[in-house]
Amino acid sequence: MKLSRNRQFTGLALAGALALSACGSDQAVDNEDAASAGDVNCVDGGGTLDGAGASSQENAMATWIAAYTGECEDTTVNYDSVGSGAGRTQFIDGGVTFAGSDAALDENETEQATERCHGSEVVNIPGYISPIAVTFNLEGVDSLNLTPELIADIFNQEVTEWSDDAIAELNPDADLPDTEIIPVNRSDESGTTENFVAYLSEAAGDSWPHEVSGDWPIEPAEAGQGSSGVVAAVEGGEGTIGYVDASHVDDLGTVNVGVGDDEFVEFTPEAAAAIVDASEPREENTEHDLAIDLNYTDGGSDAYPIVLISYEVACLEYENEQDAELVKSFLSYVTSEEGQQAVADEHGSAPITEETRENVQNTLDQITVTS
Repeated sequence: MKLSRNRQFTGLALAGALALSACGSDQAVDNEDAASAGDVNCVDGGGTLDGAGASSQENAMATWIAAYTGECEDTTVNYDSVGSGAGRTQFIDGGVTFAGSDAALDENETEQATERCHGSEVVNIPGYISPIAVTFNLEGVDSLNLTPELIADIFNQEVTEWSDDAIAELNPDADLPDTEIIPVNRSDESGTTENFVAYLSEAAGDSWPHEVSGDWPIEPAEAGQGSSGVVAAVEGGEGTIGYVDASHVDDLGTVNVGVGDDEFVEFTPEAAAAIVDASEPREENTEHDLAIDLNYTDGGSDAYPIVLISYEVACLEYENEQDAELVKSFLSYVTSEEGQQAVADEHGSAPITEETRENVQNTLDQITVTS
């Protein structure tokens, strides 16, 4: 099966077969909103590519799929935003061709996925870098300064009122009511949760004594399914606070996170990218695996420290040529300069660097059919 290089995206056409299932509801992108991009290699004869996973990528996938299928009109791309854990499970079980995950596969998952990939490498490809916003719903308050220790105490349900002296001291100009704090966490296994608690574990010290996991570690005050579910819970209650991929924030209040001794940083793509730049590849990576070991504490005073890297998880070998060529083609667009910039413009993510893009393309070039 050959790839054909097509003309530039017009950004006007959206294939009718676009399907993006978002936490129990379908989300599609209008033709007028489809991103434009440079050249893309469509697969001759097209076909259907199925993926599932991280709801953090929900909005980004809508943009990518609209642009890609608008150009490759005989191709359908389906992405079910069921959460990182469920997406990894579906990939390992062979239910989807690729997965989106806010956490790289662990050792046990990698072993299982290698079997699913017919003995070839399974690779974690960084495709979406975004701040995790700590977002709240408090009438009359749009922004708050909070230290990592205080964030931990709030989500650990030890600081329980917005008028608490610890919050008031950091926010002397805020009109803080005597309202109960209702922390909202993810109800499903989530890479966003895993990244959030990994940050708290490193930055908050003894204030966060729980093990790092994609499952919320304590009995929740309130919980929501997927990123959209958390946002709905935060929007639906007064005094609520949650954590979500920044593309889901909308008009909610947000936290400026404490770094160093007395600096507070708001989330921006540039501030999120600073943490990624300060991080190193994961030690256990195989030759073509690109997982990153995030460094949450040494990014400097301009770095927003709560960041997720959402990966596209794929095999280096597939049973049939169509799957191999479709995943290579689509993920090449996702991680291209045009694809990354389209999502950055629409959703405020941080594009991967040129060096990372070259490494990603080298990995994607290795994808082939099982001999």
